[in-house]
Amino acid sequence: MKKLTLHDVDVSSRRVLMRVDFNVPLAEVDGKQTITDDTRIRETLPTIKYLRGKGAKLILMAHLGRPKGKPTPKYSLMPVAERLAELLEVPVAFSHETTGEAVEHSADALEDGDILLLENLRFHPEEEANDPEFSKALARLADVYVNDAFGTAHRAHASTTGVAGFVTEACMGLLMEKELKYLKEELADPPRPFIVILGGSKVSDKIGVIKSLMQRADTILIGGAMAYTFYKAQGIETGASRVETDKVDLAKEILAEAEKTGVKFLLPVDNLETDEIKAGVAGRITPLLSPGPGKGITEGWEAVDIGTETIRQYTAEIAKAKTILWNGPVGIFEIPEYANGTNALAHALADSAAITIIGGGDSVTAVKQAGLADRMTFISTGGGASLELLEGLELPGVAALSDDV
Repeated sequence: MKKLTLHDVDVSSRRVLMRVDFNVPLAEVDGKQTITDDTRIRETLPTIKYLRGKGAKLILMAHLGRPKGKPTPKYSLMPVAERLAELLEVPVAFSHETTGEAVEHSADALEDGDILLLENLRFHPEEEANDPEFSKALARLADVYVNDAFGTAHRAHASTTGVAGFVTEACMGLLMEKELKYLKEELADPPRPFIVILGGSKVSDKIGVIKSLMQRADTILIGGAMAYTFYKAQGIETGASRVETDKVDLAKEILAEAEKTGVKFLLPVDNLETDEIKAGVAGRITPLLSPGPGKGITEGWEAVDIGTETIRQYTAEIAKAKTILWNGPVGIFEIPEYANGTNALAHALADSAAITIIGGGDSVTAVKQAGLADRMTFISTGGGASLELLEGLELPGVAALSDDV
């Protein structure tokens, strides 16, 4: 069933409690906690500006870091309030409390268009426990609840699911709506050929995603350390590369399923390998040739990137696509010497005329590092939430919203 969106709700002169994802990276600079990447704050701006333009009285709530259920100064959201005020060029009030009479008075005193940011939700253990009383206390601040924190939508916490049960109208924000459009609706019946690029370190992290996308994709390109579990399943030497030995049988099943369904399932045909993972150590290209003993990665060496022939094959596949989903880098891209494959695929996507969807996590970091973020159709803000949605699971933070009847 469809859920309420902002466009379905009258927010004029009403108190709107909005869950946002302000879990930004911080570093201590001159004794002060400083935001090192404000992307997550910027992603909320369209919804915040929309609500202010409609005359809402806006109360924002978020978490930051892992303070383990108690107030921790380094995880205070005060620097976020300051940065948000700079980006919006309007005042943003800050509450050192999250619930209680003082916060309720502050919420009641808001004028149309005002903004109040509450202190870190995770200073309270009741937040992650989805405590009903804590949820009720949050709901007392609001006439309308909006969830725009896609990055936490896979968590059933008080601020993402519990509070929705104690308000009359609970709807999704513009960012949440956009995430669902691209990661769910667009991929339900995508323009073809539909190519999926899956990387990262573990097959176990992507089992559900692989099985779900095999029902829809025309081609799946595998990279990253997860490829070597598939190598092991085919009897290919993996050297000292990371292999999930307890997932080898599962990898065999996936390969058999791909053959049965007719999905083109490609593994790297060559790799960049090294005997020491370290910046400045370039490594060497080793061709795979064919399955069997002695074919694959050198004993004692570790694969750290896809090789030049794999890059050529993968970019050729990308050039044919009309829809591309990418989740997970294909090498240790954080080290410049091992970033060639990931960067090459990022450029291939940027040059493509296809719909290009970057499915959260490290692949987003890789695209931004390559300076190509503005050339992608859509970049997800979620890591775990993106994976669960791609797997076809229902996100608790979406399920809790009011139905559009």
